This record gives sequence, C-alpha cells and structure tokens, in this order.
Amino acid sequence: MAQNSWPNSSYNSGAVTEAEYERTASRLSDDGIDGSPVQAAVVTAGTGLQVLVAADRYAIVRGFAWSSGSTAVPLTISANASGQHRTDWVCLRLDRADWTVRAVVKEGTPGSGSPSLIRNNATTGVWEIPLALVSVPNGAGSVTVTRYEQFIGGRVSPCTSSTRPILPRRGDQIHETDTGRWLGWDGSAWRVLYDDSGVVVVDGSATPWSINVATVLERRTGVVCLRLGAFERTGGNLGGGTDSRLPVAIPSTYRHPNRDMHGIVYGATGAGRVTVYAANNTNGRAGEIWLTNHSGVPSGTSVTGSTISWVVG
Repeated sequence: MAQNSWPNSSYNSGAVTEAEYERTASRLSDDGIDGSPVQAAVVTAGTGLQVLVAADRYAIVRGFAWSSGSTAVPLTISANASGQHRTDWVCLRLDRADWTVRAVVKEGTPGSGSPSLIRNNATTGVWEIPLALVSVPNGAGSVTVTRYEQFIGGRVSPCTSSTRPILPRRGDQIHETDTGRWLGWDGSAWRVLYDDSGVVVVDGSATPWSINVATVLERRTGVVCLRLGAFERTGGNLGGGTDSRLPVAIPSTYRHPNRDMHGIVYGATGAGRVTVYAANNTNGRAGEIWLTNHSGVPSGTSVTGSTISWVVG
C-alpha cells in the first residue's frame, strides 16, 4: 500500500474524512471539558428523575468539539423498580455513525455498579468520556449526582525563568531551560514540581574559624538539604554562651524566606546548636550560620555539623 499524508491537494483533492480527521486531531488535544474543577459542575440533579447539563459548556472528544448550547439540557433518568440500587453514567459520546458528540445517559445494571464506558479505537463504534455518576435507589423519585468530569489538560511548554507564559491556565506546566525546573500553575502562582540544584558548596569566611570539611547543600523540588562541614577554632578560645559566625554563606535562592532553622554541632566540649538565619533577617545575618548555644570551644579544636533541611517554595 502506497504512503499517504493529509491534508494536501494531491490526496483526495484536499478533502479529509471524519475518520482521517479523528486520527490526527485526537492526539492534538486531551478528551475533556474546557475548564477546571473549580467551575460549577457540568451535570446537576434536576427535578424528579432528571439531570441537567449546564448551558454554555464546551468539550473535546477525540478532536471533535461539543457545545451544550445556550440553555440547560435536561436528560431523563429511567425509573428503577428492580429492588436494587442502580448507578448510571452521564457521558459525552462520539458516535461514528454520524460523527456527532452528545451528552447521554448510560444506564447501569441494578446491583452491578456503574456500567463500563466504551472506547472503540477504530473508525466505527463510539467513544465515551465521563461527566457524572447518577445514583438511582430502588423506587426513587429523585436522583443524586456525583460530578466526574475529565478536563482538557495543558501542554508542557519550554521557556526560561524570565519568559514564563503571561496568561497561564490552571494546570499548565512549564520547563525552564535555564534553571532545569518544572513548574505548574495552580490558578494563582507557579509551583515547583521538580528541580535539582546538584551539589552546591557554600563555604564562606568568618574569623577566627578555618574549614576542615566543606559545607554543601542540594535543593530537590523545593526542599534544601544542608550538610554542615567541620570547622576549627583558630583565634583563641570561644567562651560558652558567646555567639560566633561559622564560615558558611547560604545563597539567597536557597534561604528559607521567613523562618530561622536550627541544627546540632559536636565538639570536644559536647554538643551545641547552630542557627541558620532566614532571608528576612533584619540584623544583617540573612543566609549566615552562627554557633548560638554551646559550652565553649577551645582554640585549636573542631566542631562538626549535622544535616538540616527546609523548604524554599
């Protein structure tokens, strides 16, 4: 069989059949409602044995557009006199007999849970996606509706940290090529889904201390893990209860925005506490690490730090 491609004028005079359109368009968009779960439900209970499909809602099923129209669409639910509970689906159905998409009720079997939705992956048959579950008790004069919409998802767009999408939609995802981070839009802000800083050495300088073992950190998906190094006292004895800055400098992108963090150090005279100062520190200590609780450090002895972690976004 010869190769083909469409649309083009040399293939079927440029015409495209519905089946050929579906084959292409079904991969260009997710199936689902155009919107998000924060909007009102598409299907709600009506009066008696009836449900209502909301007006002015739109969806895509296998690339085919659907509109509910300008007024609510009533759908009738069959009475249930079986003696058992019944669960129906309200679904959007693409019927390849006429290539239309319609909201329909798919009746379940009493006592057997919800019916299976059909997805014929061919050029005939139907393709169904869920909108809501309808609970129909035996002898009921009304029904209960549980929303179950699927929504059109966003694509993952490459960008940089300074060229993020200007008008994002809830659920959109981006990959920042300059930072390596993956982020998602929650409706009000970009949230970090994944990032990996690699190993970052954060040694600084502070007299009278020298560095025996480097201090390093790694940030993974908004969590910073800091491994304090080992530091030797080089400029005289440090008296107990006297604060002293250690030779570490946390870069601004790795600091906790508003909370100081604490860790443990061990030395010749026992354990002590260090404070990692937050980004909002007003005493000039933002990003610095200080030995703040200890019983003294004699000159020429070392203190070795622990591991500390915190969130940054």
